[in-house]
Amino acid sequence: MQKSDLRKKYNKLRDELSKNEIEKLNKAIQNNIEKLDIWNKEYFHIFLTMKNKKEIDTSILIDKLWSENKKLSTSVSNFKNNTLENFRYKDDTEIEINSWGIPEPKNAELINDKEIDVVFIPLLAFDKQGYRVGYGKGFYDKFLAKCRPGVIKIGISFFETEDIIEDIHEADVKLDFCVTPVRIIKF
Repeated sequence: MQKSDLRKKYNKLRDELSKNEIEKLNKAIQNNIEKLDIWNKEYFHIFLTMKNKKEIDTSILIDKLWSENKKLSTSVSNFKNNTLENFRYKDDTEIEINSWGIPEPKNAELINDKEIDVVFIPLLAFDKQGYRVGYGKGFYDKFLAKCRPGVIKIGISFFETEDIIEDIHEADVKLDFCVTPVRIIKF
């Protein structure tokens, strides 16, 4: 399938999920994330949930990471050039919702992308090769290209894999893992 078709399909599937279904799926995903061999890493990038898009709730994961004394970062989106700037995320970081509905840190410390060990990545769909479909602006692909080699890239999905995304671009960055409510997939 083409990325545009996958966006339509998975946005519709997300919209059809009930609050109870989302809660069950989130819990199962969190349980699988805890099985990953990443807990010896120090610095984690996390996306903040866009509730209006019915994204996976990352608040439980954030609490887990803070309880393990991990360093966290999260992003501010630059829509002029479709890039992300990453900022230190602490439990006292003030968050505000931007005009696109994205929660972002306010008055936080800018960090160097190369410090990050693990990146949790939002997505709508992914394929068996480890490629993902997001919202279509390439924010995460540009960000991941700036990270150090060896950064662990983990997608999180309510749904299972597609066979293939037909219109992969050379700038698309593959995932190392994708966590679903059912399993952990390594690419």
